[in-house]
Amino acid sequence: MNGHEREIAELQDRYDPGYGPMVATRLRVATWNLWGRYGPWRQRHRSIVETLRTIDADVIALQEVWEDAERNQAAAIADELGYPAHVYAHNLERDGVRSGNAVLARWPIVRTETRVLPRAAASVADDEGEERLAVLAEVDGPRGPIQIFCAHLSWRADHSAVRQAQAGEICRFVRECRPRRFPAIVAGDLNAEPSSDEIRLLTGRAASPVPGVVLRDAWEAAGRRDPGHTWSNENPFARASLDLDRRIDHILVGSPKQGGAGQVLEAWIAGDHPVDGWWGSDHLAVVAELRY
Repeated sequence: MNGHEREIAELQDRYDPGYGPMVATRLRVATWNLWGRYGPWRQRHRSIVETLRTIDADVIALQEVWEDAERNQAAAIADELGYPAHVYAHNLERDGVRSGNAVLARWPIVRTETRVLPRAAASVADDEGEERLAVLAEVDGPRGPIQIFCAHLSWRADHSAVRQAQAGEICRFVRECRPRRFPAIVAGDLNAEPSSDEIRLLTGRAASPVPGVVLRDAWEAAGRRDPGHTWSNENPFARASLDLDRRIDHILVGSPKQGGAGQVLEAWIAGDHPVDGWWGSDHLAVVAELRY
């Protein structure tokens, strides 16, 4: 590198668009649909726990978390892994077993709120007829509060319009919970691929339903070019559905704040192999590391 090139490089390195010095510490976030109490659910439990232990996330968004009169899966997992805080809200009950969304956190959860999302009209209702939820957990992290919105959108292929309405409600939920020193995180099984209209409106590639609410796809922001399928035919539980490989589980993050807080640094898939012969779920998990 000659003197001129060195001068240019130094000037570029010093350029600051307003973030100031970058923070070096990180936050690890994960999301996973646990497939409720379907299939061999007793055998799957150990795989779920050990996979989450390996992920070692600071904040975990879970969907299809089951609860009956005697046991809550989120509480059981939190206890086994040593997470001191969790929040749970259910949206479906069948034969005495409830299913819902949960957030586990390494630090105290100081605020929670549950938002019921729009449902399909009666003529095109879900086969199960359940409502869908977004659950806010505000986590009192060591470097400031973290707001994570755990969401699970309608599943049917012909429900894009329903999911778009649900995505719009999530945007309103995110907007109403300002101000924030750390960008909002929306994580969950959104049952939509990155190119879908519902993900496009969440990420600003289509007209945002709520001014100022635009989220970044962590997989894309981390520079991943591989497909990142979370519904994968490598998983025998997913393969049995005769469906296509798709990336339908997402971590979405607002624009970075001071010090680059919230910038996505890495993203990867987890739960993509069996533990003691058992796959944990029909979905795979998504993990992301952010500046924090």
